Amino acid sequence: MLKIDDLHVAVSGAEILKGLTLEVPAGEVHAIMGPNGSGKSTLSYAVTGRENYEATSGGLTLDGEDILGLDPDQRAAKGLFLSFQHPMEIPGVATMNFIRTSLNAQRKARGEGEISAADFLKLIRAKAKIVGLTDEKLKRPFNVGFSGGEKKRMEMLQMAIFEPRFAIMDETDSGLDIDALRMVGDVVNSLRGSRRGFLIITHYQRLLDYIKPDRVHVLAGGRIVKSGGPELAKALEESGYEQFIEAA
Repeated sequence: MLKIDDLHVAVSGAEILKGLTLEVPAGEVHAIMGPNGSGKSTLSYAVTGRENYEATSGGLTLDGEDILGLDPDQRAAKGLFLSFQHPMEIPGVATMNFIRTSLNAQRKARGEGEISAADFLKLIRAKAKIVGLTDEKLKRPFNVGFSGGEKKRMEMLQMAIFEPRFAIMDETDSGLDIDALRMVGDVVNSLRGSRRGFLIITHYQRLLDYIKPDRVHVLAGGRIVKSGGPELAKALEESGYEQFIEAA
């Protein structure tokens, strides 16, 4: 599914990822943990094609297809999705119009027909109930006036609607209470399947109580320095990252 091979990424001339290698097979959920400044968000931006995150060497493929040369919208059409650590507000842009336009753009790029307004309304209302967003929230400009937790619920709404082939979640658990954490876990678990993969970036083991990962990786100094099973996340909660920072 997603394969990263010796990837080096620079931002404003400074190398952040320094030979990162990682593979997430179809049907698996992997978690990335690591100290601040280790390159976790840079990894998510590099994979999804954010501007100014320059891959200077290495490889990145999705389902065996090289995607390094693709623009972000082209990568999205291939099935990549990123849940942002800090979702942005877009004043003047209606939430339902934004999501429907995004969905139809992806469908068009894949040669699929557009979803009608009536069918989309049924879809978004059904998914909104799952993530705990009211009709009133759906009628607002995109994320405007939302709390931090509500913005994360909106991220999960989009993921539930788009049903991506591969989803990257960049610290989605940041600022969430117990109920919201459970909701995130429910959405991810509802989408798990043999043809879909997830990369969960988090500082804390608590989210992984709801999303049972197949593998856990420690990112430090721009590289994966340790990999293991779910028990690794619990060990990190107890011991911290100091030993991995020194190793990096």
